[in-house]
Amino acid sequence: MNNSFNFSEFSRQSPKGILVIYINLIYRVIKLTWIFLFIILKDFSKISNVGANYFYLGLVSVLIFLLVRAYLIYKNFQFKIDGEEFILKQGILKKTNTSVPFYRIQNINFKQNIIQQIINVFEVSIETAGSTKSEISIKALSYDKAKALKEIISNSSSLDTKTFTELDRKPLVKISVKELFKVSLTENHLQNLFLFLALVLGFFQQIQQIADSLGRTESLDGFISESTDAVSTSFFVVFILIIILTITALISSFVRIFLIHFNLVAYLNDDSFEINQGLFTKKSIVLKKQKVQNITVSTNPIKRIIGISFITFKQAVSGKLNKKKNKLIKIVGCKKDQVATIKSSLFDFEEVEFQNKQYPDSYYKKRVYIFSFLFLIALYIGVYFLHPHLEIFYSTIITVPLFVFLIRKKLKKRFYKITDSLLLVGRGLLETHATYLEVFKVQNIKLKQTFFQKKSNVADIILQTASGKITIPCLQYNEAIKIYNHALYKVEISKKSWM
Repeated sequence: MNNSFNFSEFSRQSPKGILVIYINLIYRVIKLTWIFLFIILKDFSKISNVGANYFYLGLVSVLIFLLVRAYLIYKNFQFKIDGEEFILKQGILKKTNTSVPFYRIQNINFKQNIIQQIINVFEVSIETAGSTKSEISIKALSYDKAKALKEIISNSSSLDTKTFTELDRKPLVKISVKELFKVSLTENHLQNLFLFLALVLGFFQQIQQIADSLGRTESLDGFISESTDAVSTSFFVVFILIIILTITALISSFVRIFLIHFNLVAYLNDDSFEINQGLFTKKSIVLKKQKVQNITVSTNPIKRIIGISFITFKQAVSGKLNKKKNKLIKIVGCKKDQVATIKSSLFDFEEVEFQNKQYPDSYYKKRVYIFSFLFLIALYIGVYFLHPHLEIFYSTIITVPLFVFLIRKKLKKRFYKITDSLLLVGRGLLETHATYLEVFKVQNIKLKQTFFQKKSNVADIILQTASGKITIPCLQYNEAIKIYNHALYKVEISKKSWM
């Protein structure tokens, strides 16, 4: 136990935290006002000396205001430990007091962005299962003080106290730059490409707004029209554009994977996983095994050829899952034996692996086909109204077989296996996602039937866990009732803690 610091009295973070808060405030202001700054700086040379002086005066005033605000945030941010609770006071005009009991604390994570690395401080985030964001985020602590704080809370709340890598431990997973490159090749490049195109379109919309404000709309429209005509009449240009977009998608995948998972090292402790990763923002996460709600093993054809899988750990969340992305902890580039080790450390998975796959009723197959082709028909009708040329329907020679192929893949990957204690649910389209859930961790279970499902004697099973919902669609009603009753029984008799 580290007794070098007295946490029974209110204390502040490191004075270096003023710089961290100040830079964060500047970033937020730039993020909100960059379009106005762009407009001003674009024609800055045309501004008179008086106008330029006013601009500089306003800029200095804003920077001074943000510096004063950063200092006040730092000064009023105080914390202490009172018995079995973490107490936090913060606020400038609106003062708030936050009290977090140790038993509610789920994770204590260390993080360093590029500024924190330069000035050698750590951000400590204290997460609880019932919060929609980190309950407490201390922006700047020295390593010794951060470690001492973690030890005190951990010893009282049964969290793992070993946060940073020890030299005498052998890592379960260690990903090099070369392996990260292989991981990036297995990413969903279409998703990254669409994201890139969305950013480009958003940029052009911003340029359009600037042109409107400057009265240059006609010249911009003329330029776009001429460029579009040139591209559409040149097969070579289109071919080059496709290559450029493909390379852009590959590069963006690698950059994203490289920044997030750089120097990824995962350790398996007696009762926890320790994951360290990140380039500009370094993260050190200790994940308690008991608090893992379920895991998902993801793979695809390229991942299988390379021999890797991704494992996603899901913890308890509150509210909508998409608002708690930081509760989804992922280890990329896991080999088959590493996946088996992680699964066996959490539960006895071998029994469920040997079970036969159970598939939804044929009603599910009909429903998927009907809705998919209704979407395809609506898509072609919409395109035809925009461009009334019958030639567009020739593409159905390719799109219809492609749709049938994708639907068959989707149906094949939608399955479930269940044993006395474990549930395995499969889903996916191009990728395959296998979710493992211990039945006793189910918080709520619903048996859902629409009017059409009732006529076909099928029902959906919806399992609500502390990390979100897991759905098994369109089961025969008798089979759905069996799973429903079994899950209720296991929840009622279990004496284990679900988190």
